[in-house]
Amino acid sequence: MQKEIKISLPPYKVSFALFFVFILSLIRGVSVSCEIGTAMEPALAILAAAFCADTYVQEITGKRSEVWRLYPMKKKLCSVGTRLLIQEGFLLLLAAIGFCLFFLFQKPRPFSFIQPEAGSEIGQFLIFLGAMAVTIAFWSILSGTLACIFRSLWCGIGGCLLLWLMANSSFAKKVMGPRNVFSYAYRNITDTGDFSWLAGKGICIALCAAMLLLLPTLLKKRG
Repeated sequence: MQKEIKISLPPYKVSFALFFVFILSLIRGVSVSCEIGTAMEPALAILAAAFCADTYVQEITGKRSEVWRLYPMKKKLCSVGTRLLIQEGFLLLLAAIGFCLFFLFQKPRPFSFIQPEAGSEIGQFLIFLGAMAVTIAFWSILSGTLACIFRSLWCGIGGCLLLWLMANSSFAKKVMGPRNVFSYAYRNITDTGDFSWLAGKGICIALCAAMLLLLPTLLKKRG
């Protein structure tokens, strides 16, 4: 496990991610606490794509591919799965830290100040973490899968960037609505009882499952 943590979370990636969230919470203005999710979801998505794009190709970039090919498939799957969990767990922790930093730097009003029946801030925070967990998982698995298919870290990041630009647009918001991969960011923040945005997260979960089922075949063919 220590070896996988060392491989998955090198100091330069951890430092970059921390700096990214710090700067985001410092310069991205929000006035109400419910806007924090709107500000953070697209940013965390592209961060996850860049952070996890090398999950499947680390053995290639680290010049260990010849040894990696000798491993049984079960060991390969276990290794990749462990790295994904480590990276996604770190990014989710970073999302929680970022949420707190927004309160520190931006000092937004609690949503209950505007809508008294909105419920506790803790409840809204837990919903935020759930949504971010799905977002981080989708973009991290997608970038890794694309990198594995093309055997290139930059293809993984570039493919995700293209989808990110399309999904994070007013056109996608209008056409896809609650089925957008950024459904939480585009939700109706004035209505805390509206959970139609869960449709988008459900689609993300289904796509994650499909990509993970494809993983053994990809590792077998692409090395």
